[in-house]
Amino acid sequence: MGSVVLSLDAELAWGFHDHADLPDERVSSARESWLRLLELFDEFDVPATWAVVGHLMLDDCDGDHRDHPTEDGWFDRDPGTWERRDEEWYGSKLVDAIEGADADHEVGSHTFSHVEFGHTTREIAAAEMREAVEIAEDRGLTVDSVVFPRNYVGHRDVLAAYGVKSYRGVQPRRWYDRGLLGSAAKLLGWPTGLVSPTLVTPEVDEYGLVNIPASLYLFCFEGRARSLVEGVTGDPVVTMAKRGIDRAASEEGVFHMWLHPNNLTDDRDFDRMRAILSHLAEVRDRTPLKVQTMGEIAADLKDDEPLPREPIGPR
Repeated sequence: MGSVVLSLDAELAWGFHDHADLPDERVSSARESWLRLLELFDEFDVPATWAVVGHLMLDDCDGDHRDHPTEDGWFDRDPGTWERRDEEWYGSKLVDAIEGADADHEVGSHTFSHVEFGHTTREIAAAEMREAVEIAEDRGLTVDSVVFPRNYVGHRDVLAAYGVKSYRGVQPRRWYDRGLLGSAAKLLGWPTGLVSPTLVTPEVDEYGLVNIPASLYLFCFEGRARSLVEGVTGDPVVTMAKRGIDRAASEEGVFHMWLHPNNLTDDRDFDRMRAILSHLAEVRDRTPLKVQTMGEIAADLKDDEPLPREPIGPR
């Protein structure tokens, strides 16, 4: 039998701070969505890997970060205050809520300040991981799993140097992910069953890290297409997620769903998650299907002994 994994890119405003404009609706609703998701996970006893931007673990900061090697201006939007003053930039209480949840969640890392590792230097990547790991350790947490900002995989040797065990790899591209024909196939195939979801096979890479590729982004079918299909056949993402869960219950492999808390901005988004989690819990309860965190998948695949730490740069 297979497994189901849910991972979340938990970032608040840090996911957009390098954009010209912040998406106000997604940023302003992100804290409430984070907490409502935790309630849903508790209701259905579903654990998830919350990949948290390290800066959110701070109670406060001065906004300077002068020792960080990023270019000038990278931290310009950091207000340099504290959580109660600027809740879009600090999330210590939200991390407390993850740790205090009934479901046995994993707190992973989404780097310190949401730097794209596929488009940066090794020095900056090392600083990002060093800060993220140290802040987590100050809270008594270990960073076993990493989700790369915007899914740009890079500098995996740096992750290994800081004792990370796993990361979310890039979703395998299927024929329906390409061109106009593929878009049409998704529009028609997702609701009708003509297109099947992807089960992935975690693998140990050359750095000793476990690559757990993504299977399905739960907010990839939005806008007019979603509204059109939803009104006729129901939510196509729910349909696709249910198929993936069912496949994992009868085949070998991992069905790895992912999302951002800030994706959920209205009730129909929570209806989507409730439908998926309800189906997942029902299938888990009547089959040998496992619901696991990324860290648990990594521990199953290789020895659970911690990797040696060889931190890069000053501590």
